[in-house]
Amino acid sequence: MTTKRDYYEILGIGKDANDEVIKKAYRKVALQYHPDRNPDDPEAEDKFKEATEAYEVLRDPQKRGMYDQFGHAGLKGGQGFPGGGFGFEGFDISDALRMFMNEFGGFSGGGFDDLFGFGRQRRRGRRVYRGDDIKVPLKITLEEVAEGIEKELTLKVLNKCPECAGTGVEGGGERKKCPQCNGAGEVRRVTRSFLGQMVNIQPCDYCQGTGTIVTNPCSECGGEGRVRVDKKLKVKVPGGVASGNYMTIEGKGHVGPYGGPPGNVIVFFEEEEHEVFERHGDDIITEIPISFSQAALGDNIIVPTLNDETELSVPSGTQSGKIFRLRGKGIKHLRRAGRGDELVRIVVWTPTKLDNKSREIFEELARSEGMSPPNPSKSFFKRLRESLGV
Repeated sequence: MTTKRDYYEILGIGKDANDEVIKKAYRKVALQYHPDRNPDDPEAEDKFKEATEAYEVLRDPQKRGMYDQFGHAGLKGGQGFPGGGFGFEGFDISDALRMFMNEFGGFSGGGFDDLFGFGRQRRRGRRVYRGDDIKVPLKITLEEVAEGIEKELTLKVLNKCPECAGTGVEGGGERKKCPQCNGAGEVRRVTRSFLGQMVNIQPCDYCQGTGTIVTNPCSECGGEGRVRVDKKLKVKVPGGVASGNYMTIEGKGHVGPYGGPPGNVIVFFEEEEHEVFERHGDDIITEIPISFSQAALGDNIIVPTLNDETELSVPSGTQSGKIFRLRGKGIKHLRRAGRGDELVRIVVWTPTKLDNKSREIFEELARSEGMSPPNPSKSFFKRLRESLGV
């Protein structure tokens, strides 16, 4: 697995660089490694993509902040939960070129003459389209969140046609070079304006940008090279995820037309509401009712946990609203070892109906010395007088 380089290092700038410095640095590196200046050079293409990715992060205050705080992990689409997901999974050279063109345009007057090459193909060979991503919601319970779980999804996926092996051509046939774009998959038109020469690059409408045409299309897929199938996919849900988090599973989405690479599956997690527990971060909270006698005398009670139950010792004199902490009974931490706690809030239950015997007992208690709560108003005025010295 290749380790990503530091974005500031890629552009040759310091961490205090402002927007203007970042833009100038990216332009310099991008022009140096642009595919038009380095045809058939995979290493230059990788460096061009690398520089564009670095620029897309550092130019955006939110992405830059996440990167400065968490590094590359804060931007991952796969499990990049701190930043909500700014991942570059599936980021290819066409994406990088599009971002570059959007930023600097396609006119030739400002030093772009040899870059866009007038008559040269921007990329050699036919254009290859990546398949679309599949976005799917996945409902998960609090118990599943607490421990993590593996789930199986059934998806409707555009898969490679088995009859033509994804070529889109009937058996024994072949794809031919498009006569309109000469196999480039795109056409360009040059116009003049006060800004200089404007280059407009568009996918070829004759071959739909593929660079090739089919004279005898596959009868199964109609020449597209893909068919829709049901596909099962196992998803390993890590413990500690929450609603709004997502996971990117690379290469499991729709395959591209005419043999193009597949897209990704993006799984969005939706946490279901629990009947007993309420989640607060990695802690869970529950309320347990106890009687007057249990609160006054103390008792050992049984409280539920996410995967079992446990005994809790309630000391005598416990007041309603008292919270007890059960260490390690909460949810697994997503990005570090350990787990949260379970907080048990005690609620002293008041009976709504009393029989004669119970009423006599409570009346006797009411007459007993020390059974009445303190008067809060007297306590307040006493503290006020003491603070005033009277």
